[in-house]
Amino acid sequence: MNDDTLNLSSAQLYSPATSAIADSFGASSFAAPASSAEHLDTKPLTDGFARRLTYLRLSITDFCNFRCEYCLPNGYQGKRPDDELSIPEIATLIRGFAQVGTKKVRITGGEPSIRRDVVEIIQTIKQTLGIETVAMTSNGYKLGKHLPSWQAAGLDQLNISMDSFDAATFYKMTGFNTLPQLLADMDTLLTTTDIKLKINSVLMAETAFENLITAIDYVKDRPVTYRFIEFMQTSDNSDLFFAQHAHSDTIIDYLLEHGWQPHERGSSDGPAVEYSHPDYVGRIGMIAPYAAHFCDTCNRLRVSSQGKVHLCLFDQGNYDIRQHLQSNDVRGLVDTLHSFMPIKPEHHHLHESNSGIMHNLSIIGG
Repeated sequence: MNDDTLNLSSAQLYSPATSAIADSFGASSFAAPASSAEHLDTKPLTDGFARRLTYLRLSITDFCNFRCEYCLPNGYQGKRPDDELSIPEIATLIRGFAQVGTKKVRITGGEPSIRRDVVEIIQTIKQTLGIETVAMTSNGYKLGKHLPSWQAAGLDQLNISMDSFDAATFYKMTGFNTLPQLLADMDTLLTTTDIKLKINSVLMAETAFENLITAIDYVKDRPVTYRFIEFMQTSDNSDLFFAQHAHSDTIIDYLLEHGWQPHERGSSDGPAVEYSHPDYVGRIGMIAPYAAHFCDTCNRLRVSSQGKVHLCLFDQGNYDIRQHLQSNDVRGLVDTLHSFMPIKPEHHHLHESNSGIMHNLSIIGG
């Protein structure tokens, strides 16, 4: 689904009045050092609730080749847009965000690996002054093929979406019979790269306990965090949501009863609370958007693959910044980002069954 096809309020149209990889993955021409004018002191992004925003989630495509039942059960509909952000636009975007205190950038989709220039995107972000961590979320399709180039380009962290350890269930949920290869490829990642690996699983009532027990066994000797993400309702998945939603306390209570202890989040971390156990190398994580005070520590902004800022995953509108990206206008971008801070919402409205304009999570990668 394309952002432009959504029937939004006038908020979507708001725009403040403001000003091929090189050999061996050498320096990209699009990641050149910023001009001296860009090094002027710029205050960090802080919203109206005193939350410092240090984390950007950047979608580089809304296309996905999987057919996950909770997101795109009928597969991607329509034609993939031909105006996704270019490398030069992404370079300008990242320089602007770095200027206002962004430390971590996560590349999302859709499925980001379907972009042929994803390696150059990783490299461009990694070479930007001020960016400390480059992460990506992927479904892991043909992961083994991509690992050497992602490692060479500087990818720091990879989150793999994997909703079951059972091959038949995995096939039912995604439409792909690729779980055995994915598990093998993740072990290859752990033994041949220094990319930090996390695995994401949507918490579904039907598979929750089985996944938890298997995940605990999986992280026994692997430095991996297996994270459950509480199923979030959108306008496209309501029937499945009411049939399969399971509360995060189901997992958390089990962990606490069996000796797992929570860790505090870092300033640039995502929303997960991670739990560790002295007898296990890896961790179990929980992302619980329906929990009280979940939004209190929000540190994120999102940008779609067509250059629209989402102030919240479930906001009522989005804001076009592409004019700044197309003209390499870092100063105008910075001013515009600051102008959004008074209107960033305090929290989402999922408890009211209101997912805003988010029809499905492939639009900006969750």
